[in-house]
Amino acid sequence: MVGLCNCEKGGVLISTFFSSYFSLTKPKVVVLLQITALCAVIIHYSLAGNLGSETFETMAIVLLGGYLTAGGANAINMWYDSDIDPEMDRTVTRAIPSGKVSPILALLFGVIISIVGVIWFYIFTNQVAAFWSLFSILFYVFIYTIWLKRRTSQNIVIGGIAGSTPPIIGWASCEEGLSVSISSFSSFMSSIFDLGSYLPWFMFTLIFLWTPPHFWALALYRSGDYQKVGVPMLPNVKGAKRTILEMKVYSFLLVLISFAPSIAFNDEIADSWAYYILSLTMLGLGIWYGSTIWRISMSEVKDEDGEISGASNSFFVSLLYLALMFITLVSASFGTTGAILGAMFSVSSVIWTEK
Repeated sequence: MVGLCNCEKGGVLISTFFSSYFSLTKPKVVVLLQITALCAVIIHYSLAGNLGSETFETMAIVLLGGYLTAGGANAINMWYDSDIDPEMDRTVTRAIPSGKVSPILALLFGVIISIVGVIWFYIFTNQVAAFWSLFSILFYVFIYTIWLKRRTSQNIVIGGIAGSTPPIIGWASCEEGLSVSISSFSSFMSSIFDLGSYLPWFMFTLIFLWTPPHFWALALYRSGDYQKVGVPMLPNVKGAKRTILEMKVYSFLLVLISFAPSIAFNDEIADSWAYYILSLTMLGLGIWYGSTIWRISMSEVKDEDGEISGASNSFFVSLLYLALMFITLVSASFGTTGAILGAMFSVSSVIWTEK
């Protein structure tokens, strides 16, 4: 019996150990990012008329490599923020503040899996995919986490570049023969930016424009947390009124981007009706998400933590909005029938959410 009890305790300890390190990767955030990368893979093969076993192989490669690189960057971020996380209600239960993982081990874990992820892309895809995976790590850690996050209220705007790269990595992983040229600066820039299509850059832009209103809604929703630790989020520096105004500007830009699919797809869809249906669906989704931002009111009665319920609603809707946008892009890559199905699913999702 004693031996059995010891085995059970050992199993619990091992499970706790792995779950603690796994939590450092911020799995919910990483999975959302990798879904956008997987969508890019599906769209690439769908447009090429080459959906098959290779598609699933590439998706598996992108999912694992993307999880390692993004998860590693998140672990390093948690190491750097280990001084402020214990002071925030939203982060106090994380692995480092709760004492489950030491800061130095979290740093080592993050660095190791980040390196493994970049090497993974280099071996199983190509140099350009590996480059963008490395870029996303370095940009997130050094530009956003270390330089911008505690210095400017526009931290999330510039830092959002790192979180917008998964579709680029996913698309580049599908392209054969991509390599980074270092013979000259112009050839280097051409080699990393020319992916054979505008689509991955359209998806990059979509995520980039979505990121500020998404996170500022969270900042409004959790404004007390950020103010407590001195992180200069826009609501704390410029006030809620200015924050909502800038969120409205981004919501307008997200509506405008719905008119760009025909340029992004570059006439790769044979039936032009798919463009019209896709554009209308994206326009409707943009207006719907934007409406949640315009519904945020400073006259709302805040709760005891100073949280605005309209902001929390906009934050959660933003997650669904991004998912639906990528679903419509994937479905439209199959032609008019796919675009119609994507539109129907989006409309039903919006109606269900509003009810």
